[in-house]
Amino acid sequence: MLSLPAQVRIFAATDPVDFRKAHDGLVAIVRDCFRDDPFDGSLFVFFNKRRDRIKLLLWDRNGFWLHYKRLERGTFRSLRAQRGGKVKMDRADLSMLLEGIDLEKGKRRKHFTDGIRIHGRGSEREGHTSD
Repeated sequence: MLSLPAQVRIFAATDPVDFRKAHDGLVAIVRDCFRDDPFDGSLFVFFNKRRDRIKLLLWDRNGFWLHYKRLERGTFRSLRAQRGGKVKMDRADLSMLLEGIDLEKGKRRKHFTDGIRIHGRGSEREGHTSD
């Protein structure tokens, strides 16, 4: 299992990539097509045309990690195309994608931290909130 810190940004290519490309070829796609910095610690996700293979590219202080997964059966779900040929994902989306779970067909619950308000002492009586 791949474990990532919470602050890692994850971007997935919406267009297929030639899987003969290795580290340098994928870095060029990140730099030239995505207009991103491949050395900023973000994780970049690439699919082949048949969507049965995935590559993950990640800079780790002194070198690139290239993770590769080939499915024996089935395909990875399609991602909705966005401007720039990439889509931003979170760690849960990536994990479910790698496990074959389709978010479009399931119901996703809101995170328990959405919309929390912390009230100071006596602020409930006065109608004040401290966000």
